[in-house]
Formats: sequence, C-alpha cells, structure tokens
Amino acid sequence: MKRPEILSPAGNLEKMRAAILYGADAVYLAGEVFGMRAAADNFTSEELVEAVAYAHERGVRVYLTVNTMPRENEYPLLEKYLESLREIPVDALIIADLGVLMLARKILPEVEIHISTQACSVSSADCRAWHSLGAKRVVLSRELSLEEIKEIRRNIPEELEIECFVHGSMCVSYSGRCLLSNHLVSRDANRGMCAQPCRWNYTARAYEITEEKRPECSMPIEEIGGETFIMSSRDTCTIEHIPELVEAGINSFKIEGRMKSAYYTAVVTNTYRMALDSYFSGEYEYDERWYRELESVNHREYNTGYYFADSHTDANISSTTGYIREKAYLAVVQSYNSETGLALMTQRNKMKKGDSIELLTPGRVGEPLSVGELFDADMSPIEATPHPYMPFYMRMPFAVREGDIIRAV
Repeated sequence: MKRPEILSPAGNLEKMRAAILYGADAVYLAGEVFGMRAAADNFTSEELVEAVAYAHERGVRVYLTVNTMPRENEYPLLEKYLESLREIPVDALIIADLGVLMLARKILPEVEIHISTQACSVSSADCRAWHSLGAKRVVLSRELSLEEIKEIRRNIPEELEIECFVHGSMCVSYSGRCLLSNHLVSRDANRGMCAQPCRWNYTARAYEITEEKRPECSMPIEEIGGETFIMSSRDTCTIEHIPELVEAGINSFKIEGRMKSAYYTAVVTNTYRMALDSYFSGEYEYDERWYRELESVNHREYNTGYYFADSHTDANISSTTGYIREKAYLAVVQSYNSETGLALMTQRNKMKKGDSIELLTPGRVGEPLSVGELFDADMSPIEATPHPYMPFYMRMPFAVREGDIIRAV
C-alpha cells in the first residue's frame, strides 16, 4: 500500500518553513495572482524562487495554485504569469479551469497538473476525463463520502492520483463555489477574494437579519419549522480515521489553512505526521493526545465532514459557535547552547518567569514545563518578555532544537 503524502498549506515563507520542519511531504502555495486565497500573504516571484529552492533542498515538493476562474480580459496577464514560471521549478500547478489547463500545458508542458477541488470532481468519469487531458492528480470534492472515494479509486487508472482534504475549514457552498461574498461586498470568492461572510456574526429580529458591522444592510429571512439556516460550517478533522483514509487509496492528505498561523501549520502537520507514521510502523494505536493537539489550534467545532455521512443532511456540517481560539504561541527557538543550557528564542506573545508552558517539537506532542530563567539579548536577567518579536534567552531543563515552539498551557 502506498504511503500518502502529507500536503500542508504555505501562506508565506514562515508558514512554509513550519510545515516542512514539522513533517510535510509537500506544500501548496500561491503567487501574487490567480490563487484562491488572495488575502493570504502569498509569494512574490523572488520569494517563490527562494521557497522552491528551500523545499527541494529538503526533499519537499511544491504545488502552485493557479485555481481561479479567469475572465476573458485576464488571459493576457495569465499567459505572462505562466511564462514567468518557466525558470521556477515548481512540481505541479493546481488548476480548476479548463482554459487555464490548456494554456498551462502549452506553456509549461513538463509541469504536473493537479485538478483543484474547485472543479467539483465527484465521479470516476470526471477524473478519467481530466486524466485524458493531462492531469496527474485530481483533488476530489469535499462533498464525497469515504465509500464514494473508494469507488472512484477502484474505477480510475492506478497512475492517476487522488487528493482529499483531511483537516481544516469547509465552505458552506458547494466546493467553495459561492456568490455570497460578491453579493454583499463585491469580493468574488471564485477569483480568490472571499470575505468569508458565512463566518460573520448575524442577528435576527423581526424577520430580517443584520450583520454586527453592517447594520444598514439588512436582509429579509424566513423561518421554516421554527428554524433559520446557519451558514458557517464546522471544520473537518479526520485524525481518528487515518487507517480508513489510507486504505481507501487516497494519495495525498491535504490540510486546509493558508490563511492560518505558522503555529496552526506546525501543530496540524505534526499531528497528522505522527498518526500516519504510526500507521505505517505496523504498530498503529490511536493516541488521544493527537486530538488534544488539534484542539490547541484556532478552529471551529470539529466533525468528519461528509466522509462518514449517508447523505448531505446527515453530515451535520453547520456550526453553532464561532472560532475556538488557539493556545497562545509564545516563542520559537532559534538556537540552543548545550554547554549553558540556554535557548535563544524570538517572542510571539508575552510570558513571564514561572509560567506553566508546553514545548512542541517535531514528532512529539506538547511537553509541559515551566518558564525558567530569562535573559534579554544582552544577557541581563528579565522577569518577562513584553516586547513583540524580542530576542531573549531561556534556560531549558533539556535540549531543544531550532524551530521548537513554546506555547501556553
């Protein structure tokens, strides 16, 4: 059985480095145009060159999203953009639009084509059609059950890969094809500019609904059977089902979250890495601490999406709460001196001597400890780390490594 890759989000260089350090086999990212997350930091041409070199030096693949649906007047810019990639050895382009695919194959014939989830592929016939047009991989629609995924795998060529989202935000619309953002604030979700109005805080009264920051824009609502419809969806979490996902023949476990923090990227990648490695060790046993790790990141209520639902109604993806905030990301280790036991760190949030904290390191769950002696950059003793991104030293009771994370308990 082939080992699936863990595919992690890379919203910027910092997040990409976190993903790679904590176990990603591949990362997906976007340039400054034609990606479905225009609000993410994304990568300039110079940063993309640096990112690809950094990843390839560590044996990690890079997939570039070109998955918007360009309009007629955008094709000249798209052609120039694709031509600019000739000197940047990305491993694949993630594409949703047939016209983009044809142009990419013409300009970059040697680059793999992965079909985006935006293409809503839900059948083996659909997958085979994309394969006949040159696709190496299809990212299946999130609305499929695991049984449907197994059936698709059985009915497509072995060399055609399938990729599935295993963790992260879901869209209340069908595979992200939503018009709500465009309707309310003229930001087209299908061109990478979603304002996420499904996450806004709405108040209903007197048969109309208003959003807390836009009271002048009221919308009529209708109550049916004593209920109104909730737009915000839960987050997918499949950490308890790694064996079933592997055995379904999924080639790539995709983690959503290019707009999430580097801490989120590190924790989620690390957790799925541990679970997948455990499965292929031949001694797999589900570890409840994995789920607790995933509860430490910024998320909405978790469920398993459509994977184990008999119907879309049974999936119960609607969320009744807002975000559950992540544990505070306090610092990241820059270096460690084994002779002195001092670790040089960069501050991310304030902490003080004696605080209870946890250390996160690749391949392990968080380990509890207390904040020991603290020193500023000049080695003067300090009681706390109040300044954003300040360098400081902390005495550690054990060895740590570059990239290890200090977080609140």
